[in-house]
Amino acid sequence: MKSTGKVLVTGGAGFIGSHLVDALMRQNSAVRVLDNLSSGNLKNINQWLNNRNFEFQKGDLLNQENCENAVENCEVIFHLAANPEVRLSSTAPNVHFDQNVVATFNLLEAVRRFGKANFFIFTSSSTVYGDVTQIPTPEDYAPLEPISVYGASKLASEALVMAYANTYGFNAVIYRFANIVGPRSKHGVIYDFIKKLRYNPYELEILGDGTQAKSYLYVDDCIDAMLFSYAKAKRFVEVFNLGSEDRINVTTIASIVTEEMGLRKVQFRFTGGIDGGRGWKGDVKHMLLAIEKLKSIGWKPKLNSAEAVRKTVKEMLKDLK
Repeated sequence: MKSTGKVLVTGGAGFIGSHLVDALMRQNSAVRVLDNLSSGNLKNINQWLNNRNFEFQKGDLLNQENCENAVENCEVIFHLAANPEVRLSSTAPNVHFDQNVVATFNLLEAVRRFGKANFFIFTSSSTVYGDVTQIPTPEDYAPLEPISVYGASKLASEALVMAYANTYGFNAVIYRFANIVGPRSKHGVIYDFIKKLRYNPYELEILGDGTQAKSYLYVDDCIDAMLFSYAKAKRFVEVFNLGSEDRINVTTIASIVTEEMGLRKVQFRFTGGIDGGRGWKGDVKHMLLAIEKLKSIGWKPKLNSAEAVRKTVKEMLKDLK
């Protein structure tokens, strides 16, 4: 994708956002990043800071002026900024409401009042589906019943994006992500396992009963899918599931991590979990998204879930050396 106008990436110094920035810059797009650096890191985009096609704005989507400055002259907006920690839902629901819902509303208001965006791309989550009765789960599955405040905040944001696109005349694409993994990630099960095993290489605490099984997608596949598909949207508002074609359970992930770390005598200690073996309140135990819609326009992932996990572990361990 090469845009004739500027591209805004909110959360562009974060994990997925910085990989998106890398891809956009390599395609010679003019890129602006808005990030408050609460979880993002300038090191992730350091190679672009002095590039004439790149602009970094330190700012917060909870500040309306920051939003207005960010959207100025941007034709394409990738809205990735959010608080990604699902476990916060049960202890600090206000964080997800503010940083996901209010932040999205503020950005949409800035687009409505001051922007010239043709495309608004929003990164949502598989958590909007909740506990489903159909696996793999297609985009038209209903009813959507998230079981965490995080999932609810993403669903509320989706509704805002849809309403603003239809009311104010810009195209919107919503991506419902499976678990995206890869280098630069600072949260999630792989990161947690490595951190725990570096502290104690003999025992690994595993939240839940270990049978939680979900789809994992390597970040390069994720970015490739986004850039390949958004301009192919056929409707004013398009929703795509984005994930791999299989899933992997937590115990298998633990085994991959220990293998790649060269550990042979690790005792797995399962917490047992809650509500039938979930890792925490609001944790969706089984998730596999149907990706036939993306495949029908010519995209499919290069790596399956196990390959994505193993490659991520290797990259994370390399970064720690």
